[in-house]
Amino acid sequence: MDNVEAQPVNILLIEDDEGDIRLAKEALKEGKILNRLFIVEDGVEALDFLFRRGKYADPSKSPRPGLILLDLNLPKMNGLEVLRSIKSDPELRRIPVIILTTSKEEEDIIKSYDLNANSYITKPVDHEKFIEAVHSLRHYWLTVVTLPPR
Repeated sequence: MDNVEAQPVNILLIEDDEGDIRLAKEALKEGKILNRLFIVEDGVEALDFLFRRGKYADPSKSPRPGLILLDLNLPKMNGLEVLRSIKSDPELRRIPVIILTTSKEEEDIIKSYDLNANSYITKPVDHEKFIEAVHSLRHYWLTVVTLPPR
């Protein structure tokens, strides 16, 4: 069987913690696939990016992501509200959304899956384990899975 080369994917990271942003950048950069990473730091900005409003009205500043990494604990609008907006929109709902959060609360896990999150990953506190988790996520979602067309 031929090995199909993976295509670069736009990734939207919705995260407000600078340390986690740095670690995610580091882990995603190490791959062979040159993905473009876009970062927004709160829920309102995330929806502006996705719905191309305000400073993100120009599609070149807000290309459609092929994958969204979403923290639940965000300022201005929490991750569950962002997830609800994404999954209820016909243009956005097929984009895989991976919850990447510190919350281990059963209620958050259940609500995330009820709102059609594609995966739920609890962020490891340890630096190396966090990098390992993002590597696994990158490998699975960017090389194993076939993502929907943009």
